[in-house]
Amino acid sequence: MKNIILMKMLLVSLLFLTGCNSEAENNASCDGITCNAALETTKTTNVEKVEIFHFHGNHQCTSCIAVGQLAEETVNTYFADELKSGKIVFRHINAELPENRQLAMSYGVTGSSLWIGAYDENGFHKEENTNVWYKINNKQGYMTYLKALIEKRLSGDYS
Repeated sequence: MKNIILMKMLLVSLLFLTGCNSEAENNASCDGITCNAALETTKTTNVEKVEIFHFHGNHQCTSCIAVGQLAEETVNTYFADELKSGKIVFRHINAELPENRQLAMSYGVTGSSLWIGAYDENGFHKEENTNVWYKINNKQGYMTYLKALIEKRLSGDYS
């Protein structure tokens, strides 16, 4: 029984450590961001809108709440003008509610997560940002990281 539990733990650990798939690795650096074939390393200059969505379920742990609260504070602190104009949209979304399931499916949500979606002349680009989970105990580090990432997406940089 212990061997089965150890094997399961090892398998789960390996899944978390595998990182990007080989196609995405050839196209972009992952650096804590889930690779997505839609992400391109080329820059565009016409980003119409950037969405920052904190997806969660009915019950959230302390870390899940922190990811959402820090993301909201970052957006409100550094991107107030973009929020007012609609260039940036931020929302907390309960993915378990029926009215949010379609949006969660379009992003590929599988659990509590922070997603960034950008719309430009080439279409829709989405990414799950997993790096924020490692920064929740350092508010300024979290905010600095996310601010820089949002600025890159606003400029059309998906690297």
